[in-house]
Amino acid sequence: MSDSKKNGFSRRDFLKTGALSGLFLGGATLATGCNGAQQTDRWKGRAKNIIFMVSDGMSHGTLQMADLMRRRMEGRPSTWIRLLEENKANRALMDMTTGNSNVPDSAAAASSWGSGRRLTNGRVNMLDDGRESTPILPIFKNANRKTGLVTTTRITHATPAGFAANVMERGMEDEIAEQYYEREIDLMLGGGDVHFNSENREDGRDLYSDFAGKGYHVVKTKNELNGLNRGDGRVLGIFTDHHLPYELDHRNTPDLEENVPHLAEMTEFALDHLSSSGDGFILQVEGGRVDHGAHTKDAAGILYDQIAFDDAVAAVYRFYEANPEDTLVIVTTDHGNANPALNAAGPRYIDSVPNFDLIQNFTYTNNWIMRELDDSSSMTRIRARIEEATGIEVSREHARFLYDALRGNLSTAYDMRSRPMNVLGEIMSNYNSVAFTGSVHTADYVELAAFGPGSETIGAFTRNTKLFELMLDAAGIEFAFRGNHRETSEIIE
Repeated sequence: MSDSKKNGFSRRDFLKTGALSGLFLGGATLATGCNGAQQTDRWKGRAKNIIFMVSDGMSHGTLQMADLMRRRMEGRPSTWIRLLEENKANRALMDMTTGNSNVPDSAAAASSWGSGRRLTNGRVNMLDDGRESTPILPIFKNANRKTGLVTTTRITHATPAGFAANVMERGMEDEIAEQYYEREIDLMLGGGDVHFNSENREDGRDLYSDFAGKGYHVVKTKNELNGLNRGDGRVLGIFTDHHLPYELDHRNTPDLEENVPHLAEMTEFALDHLSSSGDGFILQVEGGRVDHGAHTKDAAGILYDQIAFDDAVAAVYRFYEANPEDTLVIVTTDHGNANPALNAAGPRYIDSVPNFDLIQNFTYTNNWIMRELDDSSSMTRIRARIEEATGIEVSREHARFLYDALRGNLSTAYDMRSRPMNVLGEIMSNYNSVAFTGSVHTADYVELAAFGPGSETIGAFTRNTKLFELMLDAAGIEFAFRGNHRETSEIIE
């Protein structure tokens, strides 16, 4: 008989008992954290205002590095982290699994919040059999609440659409724009002229005229937006052809700075405008280009846009401080992307932070650098373009990688690493010490912070679809699913 059975108690028995004990203890903990043994339902129906903030594609490292960068530049933490440090927000991890994958895309992720179902990636509030899942903005509108969407992407992009539209494929953005018109979303601020302008739409429809005919104020510049009276009718603000610029490029391009509002400016306008009626509102705010920077391994692109999102969080928190009893705020992301992080550099890692500080001197993003590089670009041109944007004189050896990638002559073990934009990002990692696992979405449990009525019920760990229920319960709005479509599976097999 083995030593493990001498006392009649095997290792397998121990593991079983330990697992069961952990389950019971964990269950007790979750019951206290999620359901609140000492909590009541007094929070239900108290939230006149719901503000849902999404930093699209924000990995854990992005949140940490933006906080570090803000501390290094300004001597203060990011607003998001400060709220956690001062115990002013409830923090949780959230499982963003979708209906077909543990790795979410933005359409299914936003739909999980927007209609309370885990759907197939690419779907916007649509079941695979073609049935619609009612999104939350029309639900709130039917309850006489104001509705709003603010984003740095096209206003018809997947994340805002997840709160307001129903399409089988997220790329159906012309149709999404039409649904915004039909559903009379009260305020929309972002990019995406191509989906409203008759010269670009395939059907030639002039949606701007249609919106104006319904009494919307249609604005296309920062000055036009600022010229509106707060609360004076519905607003459609479209400021660029496609997405709004990256924050870093925005700050350093005079024409953009003059004509395109920053995310915090749009957020402040939306809060003033939607709250002026006193009827209550639901507003989604998205910092959408954090995701795009991650897809291209652009450390500066990610971090300046995350800081711009943090400025919007600060604006929302100021509104919350003035309305703490009836405002629920949720701050989160829909998925990780590329998992950037500050890596070790130098003996005993002493070079990591000085390298990271170099990003403060950048004036343009990798996207700006690549805009004028192609397969005819010389080594001299590549190095000069990088130096103009970053102040860094990269070595000829490093520039050679991008030179070859632009010509399709670079081979890497992981195919995505040979793409020119990704190669540029990896070159810069040698100088700023920010490195990436890849350039695509990841299956991370994501960060979630919340404050206001009902936020105390989120617990330490939750699933994406629960936020739909939380918003409805906090607002005191009754809504019944059409049939029993709530998923019971917690993982994708």
